[in-house]
Amino acid sequence: MGSSERLGVGDFKTYVDQACRAAEEFVNIYYETMDKRRRALTRLYLEKATLIWNGNVVTGLEALTNFFEMLPSSEFQVNMVDCQPVHEQATQSQTTVLVVTSGTVKFDGNKQHYFNQSFLLTAQSTPNNTVWKIASDCFRFQDWATS
Repeated sequence: MGSSERLGVGDFKTYVDQACRAAEEFVNIYYETMDKRRRALTRLYLEKATLIWNGNVVTGLEALTNFFEMLPSSEFQVNMVDCQPVHEQATQSQTTVLVVTSGTVKFDGNKQHYFNQSFLLTAQSTPNNTVWKIASDCFRFQDWATS
């Protein structure tokens, strides 16, 4: 409640709306890049970002690059996007947004699976603009055990 008290409810709603716009734009870019330009995907991650893929931890850009190169080609269909700003007290005053997605994915030669994915995005400001980068990414198949 701290942000809404300090900012006022109207200001907090604006902050949430901005976060959701950024999240939707990010989600479109992320999954299109994953499906069509996989080699560029690590540009969306911070240098020390962590990916947890079905319980397997991958940390740092080099390891992420190697991991994404190993994955077969994909077709993601996002059915749900949700987001919320993370309180700045929890992120050392870094502007951060939690983005949660779910949908289906079909990897080359395999059947379709349901997935959930959660991202922590942080705003990286340059003199000209703000770029959202992935600090943490957690991907999980929802039906893997039944296949």
